[in-house]
Amino acid sequence: MQELPLNIPEGSRKEVMAYLEPFMLNEMSEYLKPVEEMWQPADFLPDASRDTFFEEVRDLQESAKELPYDLVAVLIGDTITEEALPTYESWLTMAEDVEKNEQGGWMKWVRAWTAEENRHGDLLNKYLYLSGRIDMRQFEISTQYLIKDGFDIGTGPDPYRNFIYTSFQELATNVSHRRVAGISKKSGDKLLAKMCGVIAADEARHAKAYMSFISHAMKVDPSEVMIAFEDMMRKKIVMPAHFLRESGEPQGEAFAHFSDAAQRIEVYTALDYVDILRDLNREWAIDKVSNLNEKGEKARDYLMKLPDRLTRLAERIKIPEIQYKFKWIHG
Repeated sequence: MQELPLNIPEGSRKEVMAYLEPFMLNEMSEYLKPVEEMWQPADFLPDASRDTFFEEVRDLQESAKELPYDLVAVLIGDTITEEALPTYESWLTMAEDVEKNEQGGWMKWVRAWTAEENRHGDLLNKYLYLSGRIDMRQFEISTQYLIKDGFDIGTGPDPYRNFIYTSFQELATNVSHRRVAGISKKSGDKLLAKMCGVIAADEARHAKAYMSFISHAMKVDPSEVMIAFEDMMRKKIVMPAHFLRESGEPQGEAFAHFSDAAQRIEVYTALDYVDILRDLNREWAIDKVSNLNEKGEKARDYLMKLPDRLTRLAERIKIPEIQYKFKWIHG
C-alpha cells in the first residue's frame, strides 16, 4: 500500500478514492482468484454428457427430499438474491468520486467481483432445477421481479456508505450460506452442503476486501467514514432482496416470510445482525480511531453503544411459528 498522503482535506472523497485505486488494482489478487483456478458450477453438478447423468440426478433428488421446508425456502430466497446481480453491479458502478476508467482499480474490482459472484446464482439455480422440489416458473417470476424492482438500500452514490454496506452484507451472506451448508449436511445432502460451503468462502473473502477498503479510508478521512457508518446503522442495513415478492404479491411480501423462515431455523437472525456490527466495530477498531471531529466523536459513541441496545431488542423478537406456504415450492 502506498504511503499515507498528508494533504487530503477532510471529506474529500474523490482524493480518498484516488488514494485507494492503486490498492484495488495492485492487491486485488489477495481478495479475488484467477478465473482458471477457481471453482465453477460444473464442478459440482451432474454432467449431462456422462452415461451416469440420470442416476446422479436421481441421487441429488433423493437427498433434496430430506431438506426441511423452511431450509428450501431460505435456499430459494438466497438464490434469487444472488440472481439479482445485475442490480448490484449497476449500483456499484454508479458510485460517485471514483474513476470510471475501465482499466482503473475501481472498475476492474467491480467487474472481477461481479464475475466471481455470478457463479453463485448459476450453481444454486441449477441445483434447484434438478432437485424437483421447485416450481421453477414461480421462482423465475420472483427473480425477474427482483431485478425489475431494483432496491433502495440507503447508500446513495456515496462510496463510503457503499463499502460499509457491502462489508456488512458480505458477512451476512457468509453466515447464511454457511448455516444452510451445516443444516444440509445434517439432513444428508452433502452435495448442497459442499456447494453452500464454497459460496460462503467466497463471501468471506469478499467481505475482507470491502472491510479493508474502509480500513484504509478511515486512516485518511476518519470523521467522514465514521459519520457514514453511523448513518448506515441508524437507517438499519436492509438486505438486498428486501423487495422480494412472489407472483401476484406486492413488493416485500415474500421477503418478510423468507426472513421468518431464516429466523425459525436460525440461518440468519437478529442476533447475527448484532454480531456482525460488533465484528465491524472490532475490525475497524473504532474505539481507537484518532483525529475525529465533534460529529465523528458523536458517531463513534453511538456505534459503540449500539450493539448492546440492539441485543436487548433482538431478544424480545417473536418469530411466527406457522410455516408460510411459498408458491416456489411444490407440495
